[in-house]
Amino acid sequence: MHVAHLSLTDFRSYASVELGLEPGVTAFVGPNGQGKTNLVEALGYVATHSSHRVATDAPLVRQGAARAIVRCAVHRDDRRALIELEINPGRANRARLNRSPVPRARDVVGLLHTVLFAPEDLALSKGDPSERRRFLDDLLVARAPRFAGVRADYDRVLKQRGALLRTAAQARRGSRGGRRQESDTAFAAAGAGDVLSTLEVWDAHLARHGAELLKARLELIEALRPLVAGAYAALAPSSAPATLAYRSTLSTGGDDDEGGQGGEFPGERGSFDTQTLSTDLGKTLEERLRERLVEVRQSELERGVTLVGPHRDDLVLGLGDLPARGYASHGESWSFALALRLAAYDLLRADGGDPVLILDDVFAELDSQRRRRLAEMVAPAEQVLITAAVPDDVPKELAGARFDVVEGSVTRVR
Repeated sequence: MHVAHLSLTDFRSYASVELGLEPGVTAFVGPNGQGKTNLVEALGYVATHSSHRVATDAPLVRQGAARAIVRCAVHRDDRRALIELEINPGRANRARLNRSPVPRARDVVGLLHTVLFAPEDLALSKGDPSERRRFLDDLLVARAPRFAGVRADYDRVLKQRGALLRTAAQARRGSRGGRRQESDTAFAAAGAGDVLSTLEVWDAHLARHGAELLKARLELIEALRPLVAGAYAALAPSSAPATLAYRSTLSTGGDDDEGGQGGEFPGERGSFDTQTLSTDLGKTLEERLRERLVEVRQSELERGVTLVGPHRDDLVLGLGDLPARGYASHGESWSFALALRLAAYDLLRADGGDPVLILDDVFAELDSQRRRRLAEMVAPAEQVLITAAVPDDVPKELAGARFDVVEGSVTRVR
């Protein structure tokens, strides 16, 4: 798989740009702030419908423009697809495939596979659980685009259920004299008793969609585990072995701080493998999720938030017997983040067709040893796109085509 052409209209700093690409290595070189990352960000957006730099679409649209358009021609084996995305902040995005509209923008997800390395990846090993959940879910969608719908359904249910819980929490706090209404009778008298019955309906939806997402994540981790271990060993051969585990609110009940590790590590309470979560007590994941929702109902009604479900789980990274977060050095943290991306690349390649590898200003962050090892590992890919501030940041193992990017002008020089 490779991208043969990229066209941008009102995307980030570009009013318009047309860029022909080819298989092999292509480097975009220029000082920071000139628009290099905008080019590869656009391709990552086509692949995942999200940016690795910002959480919303508004910054992707050039100042003063109402929308942005990204078009790319993708070659896979002997097939060619022209993908067009219209980015409309505050409104639904639109998509076209081979110049014909598709019902939903997410229907073109999966036509382009990318694996993107960026300085922001350090958050995979040092950041909050949300970064690692996003890594897992983006990879799920890349391997099986139907999971875009599963994620959307789960997020919709979570939003509706959260609104109900907030209503319930406000009703429980409101009483004459400012006293809290703890009993169901008092709760119903406050006019919010119907919330409880409605909540049970949303519990069923949350458990169904959540179980599907949870099962897929667990199976994905099983597939990633040996690949991550191998990639990490190649990048940091003198370090302790890399391990992966899944920390689920099916055990913790969601009462821990969402942003932390809860003091737990693989082998302790809260970390599971696929078989344990799927077969423990002979119950399905959906049944276990519904049970846990009932068990934490009182806490949820008091706090007004959903405490159980995949949205509060974590992928736990370890080095030997210690958690990577808090114990890994800066170099080890970088190696772990890179190992996760390399493992994702290997999985997608095994599914058929090399993904496009994007290395956004990564080599400047690495020491010479890790730089050389990463370059050797990605060099065989069908297409590698690199951004760098200066030519010397591009390893000699990745010599190829080069574009200079200066003040929004993209010029091929080699």
